[in-house]
Amino acid sequence: MTHDRQDVNHPDHGQPSHPETAEEKKSRKDKASDNQDQALEETFPASDPVSPFVPAKAPE
Repeated sequence: MTHDRQDVNHPDHGQPSHPETAEEKKSRKDKASDNQDQALEETFPASDPVSPFVPAKAPE
């Protein structure tokens, strides 16, 4: 299981067993980006207040 690279107090934190390849780095960054996009989609409606309903005027 992976953990946040910034979490230096995590028990699994340490030197990697091998240098990260360009493909592994791209995969890691894509996963982080996808996670951030998903979190934004899940929280955005809550941060976007809904306008009060204003009925349209009846035609004359």
